[in-house]
Amino acid sequence: MIRRFLNRHAGGMLVRNTVVSTGTFLLGLGVLWAMVEFAGVDPVIGTAISFLIAQSCHYVFGRTWIFTGSDRGLATGYALFLINAVVGLIVTVGLFWVLTHWTPINYLVARVIVSVFAGLAVFALNATVNFKRL
Repeated sequence: MIRRFLNRHAGGMLVRNTVVSTGTFLLGLGVLWAMVEFAGVDPVIGTAISFLIAQSCHYVFGRTWIFTGSDRGLATGYALFLINAVVGLIVTVGLFWVLTHWTPINYLVARVIVSVFAGLAVFALNATVNFKRL
């Protein structure tokens, strides 16, 4: 299984995914910041909402640029992408809660740390299960 991720093809997808993930992560981080600072939303709830907004934007780029050539149908691909996003959401919110409740880490710093783990998990699921490109 690990060898599937250690080749040029996988590396190219991971680089493209990193570019898209960075952009959509920054979007989500901005949404989180605005919800917490201006709307008084609880940071854990805001993390969940902003994550789902960012993941929906990510799907468009995943479908058209990261995982090009997938035979997966549009509706099925989006449904699987959202299922994978829920896995990422569980990882994100769970680790975020641990970091913000058990450490003195600022909520925005915690969100950055958590994004690495959730992002890799979602990339692996989409590359293998959804778009079947690895």
